[in-house]
Amino acid sequence: MDLKEKLVSSFLAFENNVDVEHSVHDIRTEAIKKFEEKGFPSRKEEEWKYTSLNTLQKVDFSIFPKTESDLDYKDVKRYFMHEIDTYKIVFVDGVYSSYLSETTHDGVDVCLMSSALSKPMYKAVIDVYFNKIASKEDSLTNLNTAFSREGAYIYIPKNKTPKKPIEILHFSTGTEAALMSQPRNLIIAEENSELQVIERHQSLTSNEVFTNAVTEIYAGKNAIIDYYKVQNDGLTASLVDNTYIDQKDGSTVDVHTFSFGGKLTRNNLNYYQNGERVNSTLRGVTIIEGKQHVDHHTLVHHIQPNNESYQDYKGIYDENATAVFNGKIIVDQIAQKTNAFQQNNNILLSDKATINTKPQLEIFADDVKCSHGCTIGQLDEEALFYLQSRGIPKKEAKALLMYAFANNVLSTVRIPELKARINKIIAKKLGVNIGFDL
Repeated sequence: MDLKEKLVSSFLAFENNVDVEHSVHDIRTEAIKKFEEKGFPSRKEEEWKYTSLNTLQKVDFSIFPKTESDLDYKDVKRYFMHEIDTYKIVFVDGVYSSYLSETTHDGVDVCLMSSALSKPMYKAVIDVYFNKIASKEDSLTNLNTAFSREGAYIYIPKNKTPKKPIEILHFSTGTEAALMSQPRNLIIAEENSELQVIERHQSLTSNEVFTNAVTEIYAGKNAIIDYYKVQNDGLTASLVDNTYIDQKDGSTVDVHTFSFGGKLTRNNLNYYQNGERVNSTLRGVTIIEGKQHVDHHTLVHHIQPNNESYQDYKGIYDENATAVFNGKIIVDQIAQKTNAFQQNNNILLSDKATINTKPQLEIFADDVKCSHGCTIGQLDEEALFYLQSRGIPKKEAKALLMYAFANNVLSTVRIPELKARINKIIAKKLGVNIGFDL
């Protein structure tokens, strides 16, 4: 039995044992039908031309963990932002860990998706927001919807700001020979609200892990959302991350994606500008080596006029690493006065490293400012020689140039402690110890 057959055959048992509102049952049943029809995406599809899931489909993943695992805080402390106080929503092998978490209902809701899907007190919000912007055509999104149960539920009412940032952490312990998890996050920031979220998936085992995640984010009028994805997982972990963002008038949503670890990572980041004076920012840094594979697919759909979007992705690739960047900007005919920028710059440190990059513009309005571009190259030999002539060893000189290359992405991280963390990860990836922060 292949993975698709196993998932489809497991759905009925899952559905019968999960307590959710009746409308959610209908949504999930429809989703599994669509997944059964389409199956896993293949390289025959244009959007998956350079990324294959074939090897993952041959693994005998456990769909539901058979045993619960306990973790001590001291064993995972380094993965938390322990330098600052945060709310924490923590899952161990897909199961909520109350011991490691700190949730709240003090003016805002920072809690569990399972509670929101099953308790009548959340029904009004779920009916309005759940599965409304997530794709009904993407097969892996449908698969996640079919098995949606656990994840983060964050609801920020009008004019509210949580007292501290929010961390969403998923740990895999290796109690299963191979584990597939499907976290579902729903994040709602109503009018004039503001929040910061840091998300991390971390495998603590050498066993195979496959995470198929979906996050829906709603930004109301004048809401401000900072979302940070830290992807520095083990080399037996694979992640497909679908994020869908709906923005209303005057809202600002910034997403930073830092991709350093994992065997296979696919990020699908989709923005829908359903208001005016909207600002959407997408920034990313990718540093991979060995046989790692990272695929960034972005979409910014300018639906209304007078909006802006800014995309800036940097990549550094060594050894046999492969990467994909496919960025798409769509400007509807009504979306006049749009200002959209997209850039993808890449450095190849090895002759065997590969980057497939494809910036795209689809513009149906005539009064717009839109630009896109990409570069692929190696380190500047003249700059490298200059640094070495000033007494800087070649290895450190290379690292300085690569730090400078990534600097404009890191400069917009608004949590200083997180910025320091990312700097340390980059230094470790580059194999140097540089005594300054960008």
